[in-house]
Amino acid sequence: MIKKVYCLAAAGLLISSALQAQTSPTPVRTQTAAPATSIASFTKDFKKFEGYFNFYYDEKSGKIFLEVSKFDQEFLYFSSLTDGAGRNAERGGASTSVTKFIKVGPKVFLLEPNTAYRAGSGNADEIKTVEGSFAKSVIWGFVPVATEDGKVLIDFTPFMIRDSQNIGASIGAPATSGGAGGRGAAVAAGVYRIDETRSAVYLPNTKNFPKNAEFEAMLTFTGGAPSGRGNIAPDPNAVTVRMHQSFVELPDNNFKQRKFDPRSSFFQFSYTDFSAPMSEPLVKRFTVRHRLEKKDPNAKVSEAVKPIIYYIDRGAPAPIKKALIEGGAFWNQAFEAAGFKDAFQVKELPEGADPMDIRYNVVNWITRAGSPRAFSYGSSYTDPRTGEIIKGVVTLGSDRHRQDYMIAEGLLQPYVDGKPVTKEMEEMALARIRQLSAHEIGHTLGLNHNFAASPKERASVMDYPFPRIKQKADGSIDLSDAYAKGIGSWDKRAIMWGYSVFPTGVDESKALDGIMNETLKQGFQYIPDIGGYTHPAANQWEDGVNPIEELNRLMKIRRQVLDNFSEKAIVQNAPLATLEEVLVPIYLLHRYEIEAVAKSIGGLYFTHAVKNDGQVPTKMVDPAQQWSAFEALMATVSPDALALPDGLIAKIPPRPTGYPSSTELFSGYTGPTFDPIATAETAANETISSLLNPERAARLIEYNARDEKQPGLMAVIDALVEKTWKATPVTGYKGELQRLVNNLTLKYLLQLAANTNAAESVRGEALLKIEELKTWMTSAVAKAAPKQKAGILFALSQMKEFEETPSKFQPAPAQVMPPGAPIGMGGIDFIDDWK
Repeated sequence: MIKKVYCLAAAGLLISSALQAQTSPTPVRTQTAAPATSIASFTKDFKKFEGYFNFYYDEKSGKIFLEVSKFDQEFLYFSSLTDGAGRNAERGGASTSVTKFIKVGPKVFLLEPNTAYRAGSGNADEIKTVEGSFAKSVIWGFVPVATEDGKVLIDFTPFMIRDSQNIGASIGAPATSGGAGGRGAAVAAGVYRIDETRSAVYLPNTKNFPKNAEFEAMLTFTGGAPSGRGNIAPDPNAVTVRMHQSFVELPDNNFKQRKFDPRSSFFQFSYTDFSAPMSEPLVKRFTVRHRLEKKDPNAKVSEAVKPIIYYIDRGAPAPIKKALIEGGAFWNQAFEAAGFKDAFQVKELPEGADPMDIRYNVVNWITRAGSPRAFSYGSSYTDPRTGEIIKGVVTLGSDRHRQDYMIAEGLLQPYVDGKPVTKEMEEMALARIRQLSAHEIGHTLGLNHNFAASPKERASVMDYPFPRIKQKADGSIDLSDAYAKGIGSWDKRAIMWGYSVFPTGVDESKALDGIMNETLKQGFQYIPDIGGYTHPAANQWEDGVNPIEELNRLMKIRRQVLDNFSEKAIVQNAPLATLEEVLVPIYLLHRYEIEAVAKSIGGLYFTHAVKNDGQVPTKMVDPAQQWSAFEALMATVSPDALALPDGLIAKIPPRPTGYPSSTELFSGYTGPTFDPIATAETAANETISSLLNPERAARLIEYNARDEKQPGLMAVIDALVEKTWKATPVTGYKGELQRLVNNLTLKYLLQLAANTNAAESVRGEALLKIEELKTWMTSAVAKAAPKQKAGILFALSQMKEFEETPSKFQPAPAQVMPPGAPIGMGGIDFIDDWK
């Protein structure tokens, strides 16, 4: 079982992943040779590795033979990727499950039991019934080559020389091309498959210990379509990586499970217990966490019997490594609050230690090829029986700090001829790395995101942080407090709930309820990814207490920086075309604040309230706040907000040789030249699409029906049309920006009416407003100036096309923003849930 939380942009997808070993297309292999008389005679010339599972290496054939004496005894099977392929298959990817060897006739099977369904009563008949009701998985089949005293010897090599992580499909997945004129065109690809002639057992990392047997293979994948993927290997026709597999003794039965509380922010471990009495739920829910015990359970503060230690990748650059250690160590503050002394430690991985060893919690620093889409994720490999975290693995993309550095370049404009470069950019980037280290380690401790932390002064490192940008009295930018230092106050409360050890005789359940009640009393909120596009205070990449005020403040900072944007944003001798790279995150500095503010319109405050805890389950947003949010959003699509200085536009030439276009840059309609109008379309599209989101529209109708003081969808559309189509026309460059916002407004109104997945009431009200707008346009077109007349005529043609075939109407898509999260780049933050 594996919990993997990726920290990318998009924020917050929940994905359930089955073990790759189960989904491998490779058929079960068998051997026809008759078993030798004894294991000893068969292996007399082989090198023996004694340990948890004895195995032998035949140097002549390069094969591994495994001695199986433990039948029907469960153990942990762990599979991981030692080397990455640079894209879509990163070092550290892994899966884990409970398995056991069973003997069926002449064959030996590696079987994975179904732990999701159980009979917890201990009654043998009930257990048998449940086990017989659900499928199991035979991961691999073997025919013994030798037997001796109840033990069998199997050729283990085919099991090792296989794609246990199913990366063949991953590295063959479609790529994106950044060639000239290709800003992100899809590239065909194909599935890679193992070439056994170029694959072998990798003996240096094939080892045996008393409680774990470690196996590694060097695998070469061939057959995928190499077009556009030349950077995954020197020869994309032969992609060679190493995969590691482990058989590990399961933990003892002394781990104490802790009840699950949906308000705690911990991940849930659950299974269905069919022997539960009817007075209890079938699904048993517990908290996922490390085993942590006090040496003195009755002491207020005690050292741990065994501290939780995380090890940082030795290959990280020195300043990064130092920041990762410092950021990870933030968590010791939380464990101190939970009554432990030095129970959480972060160190550099010892020289010679294998990060794939399941005994080490590790933070891997990963380099990857392709565009600078940095990423990170935290994985917890757990005991599938109990939810105990056995190993934490953090994977950090090596470009994360570079993205913050680029944001700082745009904000500070630091490259002045003859003057030293400020250290502020490096300090900001390292501050982000500290926060990132703490964030991802937090996932491996069992914690989910908390996107409602920013209103309570950066209460959690499990939030997605936006850099705090301040302005000094002279208008200059101050980044000294860009990211929080230390652990958050929410994180301390969460660790207290999840890891506190209570004195002998104390009722744990009541003590935990006491901690939670105090947490709620102190005003903390916990809203994870499910906050979606609804909760006004649960936002990603957002700072401050009030999103509306923060958007207004951020727009002023953005305007000042854009008005003064120049070649001081790029280093000496850099092509002027590269100004666009730095311009992207500055022009879109407000992109996530738009999302945050839009949540007030038709939004809903809600909590994970449980019965009698005193929390308010749901609360509509005050109408005045909704209209204030509307005004702030409309300010982001005004011509003044969208316009770039003419002097800046003139400084951005087409891309030179060696600097191809990519998804990191703005798209356009003007060929190789920089297109400032299409650039504005990307920003305006975020605002208009957010306002006319189908789910938001349905909530506006519902809330207005329940409370007439609520705005309602038609009132919002009326206000939107007044601010766009019916606003006083302007001329020139800003007039073109005004017309593109008008077109976007009509585009999303038509889409809303045509959307068969939208509520029928939404489609009906959108149709009414489209008809009213058509009537206005028909009367206004005769008096309009040529530019406005052209815009109205095009709009009327779109309406006519919609009327003819509303179910098939598909207006041309708007220009989309370059990938954004985390801030200025694309990251991932999705969750691979436990099986």
